[in-house]
Amino acid sequence: MQIIYTDTLVIGAGLAGLRVAIASKERGLDALVLSLIPAKRSHSAAAQGGMQASLGNTVKGLGDDEDVHFQDTVKGSDWGCDQTVARMFAHCAPKAVRELANWGVPWTRVTKGDRQVIVNAEKVTLTEAEEAHGLINARDFGGTKKWRTCYTADGTGHSLLYAVDNKAISLGIPVHERMEALKIIHDGKRCHGVIARCLITGELRAYIAKSTTIATGGYGRIYEVSTNAIICEGIGQALALETGVATLGNMEAVQFHPTAIVPVGILTTEGCRGDGGLLRDKDGYRFMPDYEPEKKELASRDVVSRRMTEHMRKGKGVDSPYGPHLWLDITLLGRKHIETNLREVKEICENFLGIDPAKDWIPVRPTQHYSMGGIRTNHTGESPQLAGLFSVGEAACWDMHGFNRLGGNSLAETVVGGMIIGKYVADYGEQHPLDINTALIEQFGATLKTEIDQLIEGTGTENAFDLKLAMQKIMMDRVGIFRNGAELQQAVDELSALLERAKNIGLNCKKRHANPELVEALRVKRMLKVALTVACGANARTESRGAHSREDYPQRNDKDWLNRTLASWPDENSLLPTLSYEALDVMQMELPPGYRGYGVNNAISHPDTEKRQQQIDDILAQLGEEDRHVKQAALMPFELPAALRPHNERLSDTLVTRGDKA
Repeated sequence: MQIIYTDTLVIGAGLAGLRVAIASKERGLDALVLSLIPAKRSHSAAAQGGMQASLGNTVKGLGDDEDVHFQDTVKGSDWGCDQTVARMFAHCAPKAVRELANWGVPWTRVTKGDRQVIVNAEKVTLTEAEEAHGLINARDFGGTKKWRTCYTADGTGHSLLYAVDNKAISLGIPVHERMEALKIIHDGKRCHGVIARCLITGELRAYIAKSTTIATGGYGRIYEVSTNAIICEGIGQALALETGVATLGNMEAVQFHPTAIVPVGILTTEGCRGDGGLLRDKDGYRFMPDYEPEKKELASRDVVSRRMTEHMRKGKGVDSPYGPHLWLDITLLGRKHIETNLREVKEICENFLGIDPAKDWIPVRPTQHYSMGGIRTNHTGESPQLAGLFSVGEAACWDMHGFNRLGGNSLAETVVGGMIIGKYVADYGEQHPLDINTALIEQFGATLKTEIDQLIEGTGTENAFDLKLAMQKIMMDRVGIFRNGAELQQAVDELSALLERAKNIGLNCKKRHANPELVEALRVKRMLKVALTVACGANARTESRGAHSREDYPQRNDKDWLNRTLASWPDENSLLPTLSYEALDVMQMELPPGYRGYGVNNAISHPDTEKRQQQIDDILAQLGEEDRHVKQAALMPFELPAALRPHNERLSDTLVTRGDKA
């Protein structure tokens, strides 16, 4: 078995992984990236609508700053996020957007003077300042007080991925394509790299590094229908889980996007609604104002998805061979706007539905979209249990999203998290030498080889593809938008039975190279473990918070459930994960739990909430007219690498007569 050494090993060549690798390379460390596919085909390219950053360039963004972005993110998370991480993120997002512009991202820019937009189904004229001409533009997105989602038409992820990958190429960072990491090499205390299998030749290789960063994206493909790329199967999370040491966090926090097209589940960006699109039922009636009169179609994603599902349950869905759906109407935006700012949506509708969205309504319904859960890390991106193991992006529970992610915050997290965590990864590489006994490498290599040998040479009778389809159906039917105890327990029981059956997988194709059936057999056992962490976590959490909505426990229960779920895997023979919990300390929060702004305020309060709010009020009263940065630091100080600490500058700093001074 070939052994390859490097300083920084990154698993996954999407935006988050590439950004971490770039940070190490810029510090003079060797960086190497493993990827299932060519980097520019990574799932990051699928992001359409944009990334949030409080630039405050547009008239609808004036007055925006890190404080407002932070508050939106915490409320969007339903108070489930790590507020320190949310602060780090909100502070660095403007820096990341501007850095990306320097790397070649062709951000859509502000044009001075009058322009017409659609707000609440009506044409409105906005007048952009002359001084804003040529600055980075922003559009509206759900759950935000300001227009802060920076974009490049509706191909933002595509633009970002090409620019960041080109930057990595310019630095000479190698990407080993068609390589799948299947085992983390560790001694119980420190991660030393991975054993990976070449998808073409079947060769096993050991990649040994000072630090290993998992950036493999989400686990959407454990569901039957998902907007995720087919490579987003949760294998990165499974790698950490199977160490028996590292934990996964908040795996039950799974987001459903309101507007995936029916039946294939391909996403139409939130930019459709952000730009003024409407949701209609079978009668053509715009129903969202009835449920959420303030935010309407631009309520937070989890809220809109539930409202759509409730409306279809009332018989207001459009009947189709694929089940009921609703309509997304963007015709009022006009052909010019659609062909300029929503080009990918137009092409998707033409190619997959045979319709013209400039004149036809789009059939949509909520579909699994994003994984808030992932490999639990601290604020530096490192696993608290396994030194040298980092994670970033959707693969991680860095935990700026809590139990619901705001639109535009995921694409932002890839590059902002990659920027921040990349510096900590580089620090680790400078401070820790390679220190590993090659016998440990051989041990993990032999374990994986034995697993492959047993599949190829064994006489198992279970079909890997059948097991995967059964798992996906269980997750879709019983661990979806609305959940209840009886169905969740049934899901746990059925998934455990599938995992037991997976011990007896047999192969029809016995080849060791380029064998899709072998690939599936190796993955499905790992995917089932990930699915069980989701189902078990959801079954145990007897409350509703963000995207986790229990019909039998409809209240958000801060008194008993203001915590983060941690999942670990006891041993290779176990059929269930072990769950534990990490409390969120109200007395350390800058923004104590409160009313999120949707529906009835039925939350059960935490006993420390009033005490913390009084403490905050006293601190602010003592500070009086102090600068907002001083006030923030007094309430909840946070650390960042030195290069990222300076304050951000905004147009509103100089145009105080056009908006609130930041």
